[in-house]
Amino acid sequence: MITLKQLEAFYWIGQLGTFDRASTKLNTTQSAISKRIQELEFATGIPLFDRSQRSARFTEKGEQLLGLAEEILTLQHRIETLAQRDEAPARRLRLGITELTALTWLPRFISELRAAYPQLVIETEVALGRNLYDRLQEDMLDVIIVPDAFADPHFTAIHLARVQNVWMGSPKLVSTTGTLSIEKLTEFTLLVQGNRSGTGLWVSKWLQSEAAVVRRHYSSDSLIALLGMTVAGLGVTYLPVPCFASLVSEGKLMIIPTNPELPDIPYVAIYRKDRPNALAAKVANIAHMTCDFSSQLSVRLETL
Repeated sequence: MITLKQLEAFYWIGQLGTFDRASTKLNTTQSAISKRIQELEFATGIPLFDRSQRSARFTEKGEQLLGLAEEILTLQHRIETLAQRDEAPARRLRLGITELTALTWLPRFISELRAAYPQLVIETEVALGRNLYDRLQEDMLDVIIVPDAFADPHFTAIHLARVQNVWMGSPKLVSTTGTLSIEKLTEFTLLVQGNRSGTGLWVSKWLQSEAAVVRRHYSSDSLIALLGMTVAGLGVTYLPVPCFASLVSEGKLMIIPTNPELPDIPYVAIYRKDRPNALAAKVANIAHMTCDFSSQLSVRLETL
C-alpha cells in the first residue's frame, strides 16, 4: 500500500537531491528514508532510481511519479488547512436553469453566489426543465432551478416561489376584453411549450383537467420564440405577468382573462441527496433568498 510518508520521502529526495538531505528535512534517519523508498517501489512495482549511477537519479517512470507525488502532497496540505479557512475552497458549480430564470433574477443570483464564494467557478446551462432534470440524474449538473414537475426520492427539492401566468395575445388578434371560457380560448391557435418544459407540462395537464379541445397549436422549446409569435399575432400563449408587463403597457400584448384562471406554477431548486454536498444545499438556500420572478425583462424587444 502506498502511504503519504513514502511519497513525502520520495518528493524531498527529488527536491534536495540526496537521501541524506531528505532525512534531515524530515527529521529522520537515512535508513528510514531508504526503507520508505523500497516500500514505495514494491507497492508501485516501479524502479524509481537508476542504481547504475552513484547519485540519486530518477528513472523515467520515477520522474513521472514525482510529479504525481507533488500533486498528492499539495492536496494533503489543502485538506489540512481547510478547517483554518472560513471561505469555501475553489471549486466548480454546474448550475442548470430555465429560460425564465435567465431572463429575470439570474444576474442577482450570480452576484450573491460570487459574494458568498469569491473563488467559485460557475458554469451555467440554460435548457428545458426535463433536459436539466436528465442532466442532474446523469451527474452532469450540481443544482437545477425548474418548475416543480419532476419528482425523485434521490433528490432534494427546495421550494423557491410560485409564478403567476396568464394568457396573452396581440391586440391585432384578440378583440374582446371580456373573460373567456376555455372553449372560447381554444378557438385561437395556442402557442405552447413542449412536454420537455416543466411549465409546458403544467399547462398541458391543466388543459386536460379542463377537458379542453385544442383545435390548433404550435409548440416551441423557446420562450422568446413563443413571445415573438404572440406579438406578431400568430396565436395566444401563457406568460408570467410581471416579467412582460412592459409589453402590455406598450400595447404589443394584452392580457386575456379566462375562467378558470391558469394555476400558479411552483419553482424549486433541486440537487442530489445520495452524496454529501454542502455547497449544493447552500446554493439552493441562496436561490431561495434571491428568487424574484417579478423582475421585468431587462432586454427591450424592439424588433417585436
